This record gives sequence, C-alpha cells and structure tokens, in this order.
Amino acid sequence: MESDSSSAYLSDAASSGVTGTWSVVVTLSLFVLCCAWLYKRSGSNSRLPPGPRGLPLVGNLLSLDPELHSYFAGLAHTYGPIFKLRLGFNLGFVITSPSIAREVLKDHDVIFANRDIPAAGLVSSYGGSDIVWTPYGPEWRMLRKVCVKMLSNTTLQSVHELRRRQVRRTVGLLYGLVGTPVDVGEQMFLSVLNVITNMLWGGTVQEETSGIAAEFRKVVSEGTELLAKPNVSDFYPGLARFDLQGIVKQMEGLGKRIDDIFERVIDQRLRMEKEGAEEESRDFLTFLLRLKDEGDSKVPFTMTHLKALFMVSSF
Repeated sequence: MESDSSSAYLSDAASSGVTGTWSVVVTLSLFVLCCAWLYKRSGSNSRLPPGPRGLPLVGNLLSLDPELHSYFAGLAHTYGPIFKLRLGFNLGFVITSPSIAREVLKDHDVIFANRDIPAAGLVSSYGGSDIVWTPYGPEWRMLRKVCVKMLSNTTLQSVHELRRRQVRRTVGLLYGLVGTPVDVGEQMFLSVLNVITNMLWGGTVQEETSGIAAEFRKVVSEGTELLAKPNVSDFYPGLARFDLQGIVKQMEGLGKRIDDIFERVIDQRLRMEKEGAEEESRDFLTFLLRLKDEGDSKVPFTMTHLKALFMVSSF
C-alpha cells in the first residue's frame, strides 16, 4: 500500500512538473510572438520612412557598425535620403540630404528642438539645465541669449589674449620636444582643454599652483568616456531605474567632484572681486557672474545654469 501511494505521489509530482514546464514554455512563446507582432505592426506603419528590418526587442542595435558615417551612407543608397532605425525601444531617423536637413533644422526647428536626454547626460548637466538638453521654451530662449552674448565678437575678442597665450605655450612645449616621441592626440586634447579653461576662468591644467587644474582634467577625461559609452538605459528606458551598467552612479560621483571644482573657482573669483583685485579678470566666468546679477526676473539665470554651461563647455 505504501509503495502504491508513493508511486501515485511521484506520478502526480512528475505530472505537475511537466505541466508547469509547459506553462512556462507556452507563456514565453506567447510573449515572444506578441513582441514580434507588435514590432512588425509598428514597422509596417506607412507613415514612417523605410529602413532596415531589425530583430524583436533589440531592433537594429546588433547591426550597427562602429564606422557610423560609412554605415549610414550605405543605408542611404538602399533606403533613400531619410530612413529609420530601431534602437531597442527607441525609434531614430537618419537624414543624409542637405535639403531635408535644412527643412528639419531650420524650417521646422521648433518641432524637432527637444530630444531625449541620455541617462549620463541628465546627471552631468545638472538635470538638463544647459542649452543642449533644456526643452524648448522660455528657459531655453534665455540660455540662447546668454550663449549669444557670451560668444559674441566683443566677448571673444576680450579673451583673445588668453587663447593667444595658450597657443604660444603649446608651440613652445612642442618645440622643446623635438627629437622625442610625442603623443599628438594627448597634446591636442591638453591644448584644447587649456584654451577652454583659460576662456572659462583664466586657469590652465598646467598650472602647478593649484590642484584644481589637474583634477579638472582628470574628471573631464573620465566624464567624456562615460558620455560616449553605450548605455542600456538609453535604449530601454524602463530599465533606467536599475542602472545595470553603473554609468549613472559613476557619473554622479564625477558630477560631485566637478561641482566641487566649480564651487572653489567661483568662490575664489567672488572673493577676489569682494577684495577689489587691481587687475580685472576677463573671462567667461566674470561675464556670467555679472549676467546672473543683472538677469531677467521672469526667467532668471541661476548659478545652476552657470555651472551647467561650464559643464557642457568642458565636455
């Protein structure tokens, strides 16, 4: 009797196990078929431009070529001057025609002004407070006016001596390295960063009197790598909360470090102005601090905007 009951028990367990396995298989199959049907249905929308067919869920991600300009040129020969690509759950359009690009960027620029912010970009721009990621509206128009004034001929001419001094310093450095191997890419990156920091606040990464310069260079280099790194969260927004690659966490750490640098530089400049320094500084920081104090009360230019513009100028 015990043997019969044990056999019956094992038989029932095996039966339930098989049933459970088949339930999982059927559920997964229905899920895959549903995703494929939705993908096919969305891809067959006649209002969308043509484009290469991709795989369910991943779209065209696996077919992207690192040489994107050559890859896009090849697709343009097949699908025409405007075509679509599905990157995960995101739909993108590639335009290779100057006339269509002019229509999008000039004739209908307001419609296409807004864009999705990458997870790392959202952190690095103080929550999208710079002119690159701010949605079109009063705040964006205010930032555009600030950038137009900051990059006007008068303002650029005022920092001409800073750029000239750094170029001469770079030429002198390269001249002193004649006959020895030189990492041209590294030197160009260093020179451009020096010019940028000169125009931003008059300092360079070669100055040994302050640890700010060297730290700034290191943070910018690490941040640039993170911003260029493909992030799963950008292709599948529903997974952004999990930060599977840890990019947001790393960028938050870099953001705190670079914010500390900005705070030290700004505090130093405000202290100099309060003490009445004899030599008036001529750089973007001086210009932006004055603009912040004289800004529009309706859409004020805040210290967060100032730091965000510094951040986007650095990266």
